[in-house]
Amino acid sequence: MAGGVGSRFWPMSTPQKPKQFLDVLGIGKSLLQMTFERLTKIAPAENIFIVTNHGYVDLVREQLPDIDFSRILTEPRRKNTAPCIAYAAAKIYDLNTNATLVVAPSDHLILKEDKFTSIVNIAINQANSDERLVTLGIQPTRPDTGYGYIEFEEIGDIIGGEVKEVKHFREKPNKELAEIFVKAGNFYWNSGIFIWKAASILNAIKKFNLPLYELFSPENGFYNKANEQESVNHCFEVCEDISIDFAVMEHAKNVDVVLANFDWSDLGTWGSLYTHLEKDFNGNAVIGEHVHMINSTNCIVNLPSNKLALIEGLDNHIIVEADNMLMILNKADEQNIKNYMFTLKEKSPGLFK
Repeated sequence: MAGGVGSRFWPMSTPQKPKQFLDVLGIGKSLLQMTFERLTKIAPAENIFIVTNHGYVDLVREQLPDIDFSRILTEPRRKNTAPCIAYAAAKIYDLNTNATLVVAPSDHLILKEDKFTSIVNIAINQANSDERLVTLGIQPTRPDTGYGYIEFEEIGDIIGGEVKEVKHFREKPNKELAEIFVKAGNFYWNSGIFIWKAASILNAIKKFNLPLYELFSPENGFYNKANEQESVNHCFEVCEDISIDFAVMEHAKNVDVVLANFDWSDLGTWGSLYTHLEKDFNGNAVIGEHVHMINSTNCIVNLPSNKLALIEGLDNHIIVEADNMLMILNKADEQNIKNYMFTLKEKSPGLFK
């Protein structure tokens, strides 16, 4: 899934080039490219489909030049994850009624890729053993309020790779509730990564959201035909804007979670990226060839390689420049980025991107 906007990574991420297309780690690869490479360890490259907004097709083809155009599925409008998944599942089911799907966001960071591959293969086996809907739960390292949680049955001695039956999906909690979740031990972060047979998820959508199923059903007969895009465009125009969690996962009883402990982040904020970057002895995480930090601590800096910068006397700040836009922000105020962006649009409409 590669159609999101990712506005929290402004100024690097813009509507024209959101975060999945960015090299946020400064390693020469975008998050989309890293995700594609990671999934080739699980499935052949020719079996990987990209679902994206129609405005990002050229970016996908630029970053993944070897992918066949037929495997880039385009959404005319953003309608959240349920329509996206319904579309991809129906199209792939039309190609192979026995297909098993791994549904992965393109903008997540996973550093322990061998562990990821092992966990996903366990999930694939579970999804294939019965009509199970499987997700990956990430062992929480802190009471984070930015993630949803998965509550699973029984605790016992938890180890990575165990399969547990899901009891409840919990929305993003406040700080106090997050602390209770982490202390309880049987609440893991909801990764948003799903594994299921195409038939299983289509049956679940049919059961819990019949209007969505009727729009995207493989029985409609337009998949992998000349009129597919025109028909899909109509479906996205009229379908409900809804996540797969609300549409299916919170209602279904045949849901399992595979417990995972690989290094994972959905990179929802600059602060979450900071935790994964290498830092100097003052706690500064710096991307940029000519950045000089003096009496500055615990900052995250991302500047173009051709920019010379002297940063003195800052602590716990985010300093980012991209496309002639500069942001210097206290980490504690990062949740205000969206509000600040509205102000910038009003005051500098000709310069804001």
